[in-house]
Amino acid sequence: MPTYNVSGQEIHTVESGPPARQKAILIHGWSSSSYAMSPLVQMLGQRFHVISVDLPGYGASPRLNKPISIKAYADLMAEFAEQISDGAVIVVGHSMGGMIALNMAMSYPVLIERMVLIAPTITGRLSNTVNTMISPVTMMERFGLGQLLVSAVEGAYVGITDRLMRPVSFADRTVITEEEYGRLRADARRPGQGRVRAECFFAMRDNDLRGSVGRVQVPALVIWGAEDNTVPLRDAGVVADEWPQADLRILPKAGHWPHFEAPEITRRLVAAYLGLPQLSDVLDAPVGEETLITVREISQFLGNSSIGEDMNLLQRTRLSGQLRQYKYPPYRSVVDENNDTHEMFIIQSGSVEVWTNSHSPGEEENSQPRRVSSLKPGEMTGELSMIDDGIRTADLISGPEGATVLGLNRERMRALVEDDPELGSKLLWNIIQTMAQRVRFILWQLQRATSKQQMEQEMWEAERERQQRELASRIRQ
Repeated sequence: MPTYNVSGQEIHTVESGPPARQKAILIHGWSSSSYAMSPLVQMLGQRFHVISVDLPGYGASPRLNKPISIKAYADLMAEFAEQISDGAVIVVGHSMGGMIALNMAMSYPVLIERMVLIAPTITGRLSNTVNTMISPVTMMERFGLGQLLVSAVEGAYVGITDRLMRPVSFADRTVITEEEYGRLRADARRPGQGRVRAECFFAMRDNDLRGSVGRVQVPALVIWGAEDNTVPLRDAGVVADEWPQADLRILPKAGHWPHFEAPEITRRLVAAYLGLPQLSDVLDAPVGEETLITVREISQFLGNSSIGEDMNLLQRTRLSGQLRQYKYPPYRSVVDENNDTHEMFIIQSGSVEVWTNSHSPGEEENSQPRRVSSLKPGEMTGELSMIDDGIRTADLISGPEGATVLGLNRERMRALVEDDPELGSKLLWNIIQTMAQRVRFILWQLQRATSKQQMEQEMWEAERERQQRELASRIRQ
C-alpha cells in the first residue's frame, strides 16, 4: 500500500493504472476506507493513474494532525493533489468524500478538471433514521469512557447493529454481496476510530453547503440511490435547485452505495462522464498504452471532422473508444451490399470508393458495376444501414492508396445514447447535419443535371426548328 507524506501527514493509498497518466483521486466517506471506492478503481485505471486514499483517521492512515473539519480534509486533499500531479486531477467522492470534493472545488477549482460525486453529503444533516440511531452513539464516542462502552457493547451485539444498519445503508433489493457487505461493516466498526467518526459526524453538520453549492464551477456528475436512507434525497433536491449545471442521476434499486448495489449502471455512467474509452464490452478490461495512443489520435482526428463538431475532448475521447479502427490495403472490400453488420464508417485516412450494381432506367440488369463516388477523410457512409437495419445499397472498396476507416455499430450507438445523452444527442445531430449536407449536394447535382438536360433539349429543339425553316425556305425556292 503506497504511502505519502503531505506536510507531515501520512496518507495510505490504493493505486491502479500507469503512474504517468492523469491522476484520479478517490475519496471515501464517513466510517469507511479506500475499500469503499474499490468497485471503480480498476475501471478508472484504464485511463487514469488512480489513487484511492485512506483519509486521516480511517483505514491505515493515522489521525489528522490538526482539529478535524471538512475544510481541513479538503485543504489536505488539495495539497495532496498539488504534490502528486502537475496538472488538474479528477476527483471521485462518496458521501462525506463528496462533501470534501465540493469544498475542494469551491476553494481550489483550478486543481480539478471534473468530479464524480456519489451520494454526496450536501446539508450535513443525515437521514432521520441515522440521526435517531447513530447520533446518540456518536455523542458517546467523542469521549474516552463512552468510546470504551460503545466498543464493548457493539462487540457483544454486532449482529443486532448490522441488522439495524443494513436497511439504512442499502436498498431493499440490493445486489451487494455478503463479502462486500462484511468488508464495509468491518470498516464502520474498525477499533480505535470512534472519536474520529464522532468528530467527522459533527464536522459534516457544521459544513452545510446550502446556498453555496451553486457557486461550484467544476463540471460534476452526481449519482444518488433512490432508496438512500443515509444521505436523504432531500440533499439531491438541493443539487437540483441550486446547482442545475450538475449532471444529476437517480438510480433505482440502490441505496447509499450505488457503486456496490447497482455497479453496472454506475460504472457505465462514470465511464461515459469521464471519457473512458470502453474498448470492449467489459468495463474493467485493461487498456494498453498503445491503444490509448490510438484513441487520442482518433480523438484529435474527430476534432477536425464534422462528426466531432461541438464535442469537447472528453466527449471525443469517449466516442473514440466506441469506434473500431480498420485498415485496408488498396482495392480491398470494406463492406459489400449484402453485409448486415449494421456499422457506419468514417474515413480516417486514404479513400473509399462507393460502387453500385444498381442500373438506371433503360439499362440492362446485368450491366457492369459503376463507381458512384470517392469518399475522403472525414466523410461518412453506411449510416442508414446502421440506423434502419436495411441492406447495403452499394459496395465499399478501399482506394488506390488504401484506407483506414472507423466503424460504429448500432449496439454501441445505443449504449452511447443511453449512458451519455448529451454526447449521444451531439453525435446524432452531427450525423443528421452531415446527411443533410450530402442530400443538399445531391439535390444540387440533380438540379444542375436537370438544368443542363433542359438546356440541351431547348438547344436541340431550336436547332431542329432552324433546320425545318431552312428546309421550308429551300422548298419555296
